[in-house]
Formats: sequence, structure tokens, C-alpha cells
Amino acid sequence: EFIESPSTDEKGYLAQHQLFNQILELQKDIHVPSYCGLSEDDDGDVDINAWFGPEGTVSPLHQDPKHNLLCQVVGEKYIRLYAAEYTDMVYPHESRLLSNTSRVDVENPDLVRFPDFIKAPYSECILRPGQMLYIPPKCWHYIRSLSVSFSISFWWR
Repeated sequence: EFIESPSTDEKGYLAQHQLFNQILELQKDIHVPSYCGLSEDDDGDVDINAWFGPEGTVSPLHQDPKHNLLCQVVGEKYIRLYAAEYTDMVYPHESRLLSNTSRVDVENPDLVRFPDFIKAPYSECILRPGQMLYIPPKCWHYIRSLSVSFSISFWWR
């Protein structure tokens, strides 16, 4: 019911939600991967977020300051990655508030406004149930759900 609204134009998307802090019974189903403790700056804190939504939900091209292990539980996601060295070619917003988010619509770029975007090399994959993808800090990533999807991300410094 959450992801299917009576209106075909409106769909729910639980994004970057600390569901496991809210529903404590679910915590015992989650094991924090040992990889999350392998950073030189490790302070032991790991942010665990849930991502749940229907086919077609999108996380626009953006980058985060933390290490990220994205774990796919249900469904599939298309993911495109751009290395931090290509930041200028993905045209981040100029405002400080959105400087970690690109102005480009990845799958329908305006090459008149953003001509260098087409030159930026990228890697892409489809993340399937039981798979995990490491996304380094400052790595630009775009994510689109290919089906009803549930993912868990583990963020740490």
C-alpha cells in the first residue's frame, strides 16, 4: 500500500530512512558488514538506512562524504558511477546546499547546457538481490529502481 498510491502519478518512496532505529525488532535481521570498520577514520559509527519503493524511483546523480555499502535485498537497481575526478563534467549545483547533486538528468541530459557531460566516463551495473556495491566517498552515483525494490545502505567515515 505504501508504494502503490490510488493515483498512478503518486508513488511512495522511503529514501534514506533510519527504519531500523524506528522499528527495533528489525535490527536483529541486520548484520553490519565487517568492511564498515576498515577505514582509517573509523569512529565506529555506521549509519544504516533503508530504501524502499516501486519501479522507476530515482536517486539523482549525487555524491556523499562517507563510504557506502549498498546492499540489495529485494528487486533490482540500475546504478551509474562517475569518479570524483570528473566532478566538473557532471555539473554540480552551485549552491552550497545542493553542491553534492548534479544538475544533469542522467538518462536525458541537456547537452546544450551541459556539453561536457557526454565526455565523462562512467561505470554501470545492475544490482540484484543478495549483491552489495561499495561506493567510495565523493564518487558520483545515479540509481534507478528497475522493479519494486528494498535496499539497505551502510555509511561510515
